[in-house]
Amino acid sequence: MEFVNLHAQYLGIKDEIDAAIATVIRESSFIRGPHVDEFEMRFAELVGVRHCVSCGDGTDAIYIALRALGLGQGDEVITTAHTWIASAETVTQAGGRVAFCDTEDEYYCIDPLRIERQITPRTRGIIAVHLYGQPADMDPILELARRHGLWVIEDCAQAHLATYRGRVVGTMGDAATFSFYPGKNLGAMGDAGCLVTNRGDVAEFAALFARHGGKGEHVMEGINSRLDGLQAAILNVKLRHLRRWTAERQHLAARYDELLADIPGIRTPMRRAECEHVFHLYVIRSQRRDALRERLHERGIPTLINYPKALPFYPAYAYLGHTPADFPVAYRHQGEILSIPLYPELEASQVEAVADAIRSFEAPAPRRPAGVHQTRGVAAGSSKRD
Repeated sequence: MEFVNLHAQYLGIKDEIDAAIATVIRESSFIRGPHVDEFEMRFAELVGVRHCVSCGDGTDAIYIALRALGLGQGDEVITTAHTWIASAETVTQAGGRVAFCDTEDEYYCIDPLRIERQITPRTRGIIAVHLYGQPADMDPILELARRHGLWVIEDCAQAHLATYRGRVVGTMGDAATFSFYPGKNLGAMGDAGCLVTNRGDVAEFAALFARHGGKGEHVMEGINSRLDGLQAAILNVKLRHLRRWTAERQHLAARYDELLADIPGIRTPMRRAECEHVFHLYVIRSQRRDALRERLHERGIPTLINYPKALPFYPAYAYLGHTPADFPVAYRHQGEILSIPLYPELEASQVEAVADAIRSFEAPAPRRPAGVHQTRGVAAGSSKRD
């Protein structure tokens, strides 16, 4: 069993992918060109926004969004304490200062009730991450931003097609960013990303900034961050299958819910009311996480910890001087969360095997009848280590 089987996905659409790659090679449309233009148009239509600006990867997309929204030297941006570092390091790279906020206990996203405590006169914006495929609680976040004159970026790297109260993620903030890293719900065969927005000024700046400040007439100093033609052509093929793959992820997640529901010590993912979780990751919690992970490894079941530490506790952010007491929820989660295999091609029998392995670990040991003794670590009458 694999944690993610990208080869199985390829085999399911092999003829379409091979034809798309062959077309790019035949046309030599490797940089920009019709396949990139088509992808930007189709992805904007899929999300439901006016503008899509493609770029090299999801991290670049956040950096470009920050620059497009005018982040200045020393300006503060609030983001979640427990996520991938791209949501924070780009703030520093753009000249700002990151301010971390604790997370919700049940949903793992930034906690709107705690955001206001982080706002200072230097705060300029909020980056809300739709973590694991679960939408962040956007209405109170947007209301806070409105009252305090802040902009909002949605980091949708793990949440393609997720919805919040009838709205697709990526349509609610001033800008939103997507990653098409190969393992994402919509993944390229290399690095790729984009920024989407309904704001014409943001889209115009982003398109110029990502192309050296304007090819042929440099109106600013920019960067070189482009989606190449091969990746765009591959993504155009995969776009046709994204809704089906999303439904498969949700079906498998529901099956995991059913199989794991009554196992003591295991907490399965919650769904936010009136929202659609797209399960980039299926994350369970156990207070005996490390022992459980080892048992699953012994059974040939791969797992990941997304993410082993909340960002404030890494050396990169030691200068902020945070302690676990500053982020009690994120600190607790980092020792309990475990991602188990989930991808559209995962077979029902494999889901059952994962669930059975978890159940066998968490099931209480049978009580021995009175008078029966057992040597520590070795069953009576057996020479095999338990």
